[in-house]
Amino acid sequence: MDNARTIIGMMVFGFGCGVSSVGYADERRPPGWLHEVKLGVLHHDTGGLWSGFRRESGADFNLEAIFSPQYKILGGFIRPALGGSVNTAGDTSKLYSGIRWQYDHASGIFFGVGFGGAVHNGDLHLQHYDRKALGSRVLFHIPVEIGYRVGARSSLSVYFDHVSNANLADANEGMDTFGGRYGYRF
Repeated sequence: MDNARTIIGMMVFGFGCGVSSVGYADERRPPGWLHEVKLGVLHHDTGGLWSGFRRESGADFNLEAIFSPQYKILGGFIRPALGGSVNTAGDTSKLYSGIRWQYDHASGIFFGVGFGGAVHNGDLHLQHYDRKALGSRVLFHIPVEIGYRVGARSSLSVYFDHVSNANLADANEGMDTFGGRYGYRF
């Protein structure tokens, strides 16, 4: 549980530092470096998806910041992202970063996919039958999201992410999370 508290503390501290650095000169002016913040509740270690089976339990609270620097490609935009998920049952939690490509349709529907890395506090090798053996502390992170923009600033979405070491280590059970998120665009 101490690892989860440490990760929550790091996420809250980082988010607080970012928000406090925006300044108050003109409250109507949005921060130039932050594009969107997303909050979610995810089913932890969902079975039957990419990883195939489930060992861990609980729900994950997810927080993610998507930053403003962007590159337009294939009708969407690539932007950097930083986030984390904290498990409510004391199982594996993670911090991640990477790039996110998102396509926004005029109807309000959007689709995003990304690629990056994650660090976690879970088991590396099979030590407990109720914990995944993830093989290495640093993993690949692949998110997929589809949602609907509710007005100019808010969105609701279905989110999936997968972490694994891509068989670069002996153990590679991988882990999937699946759930819903609320986004607020600045």
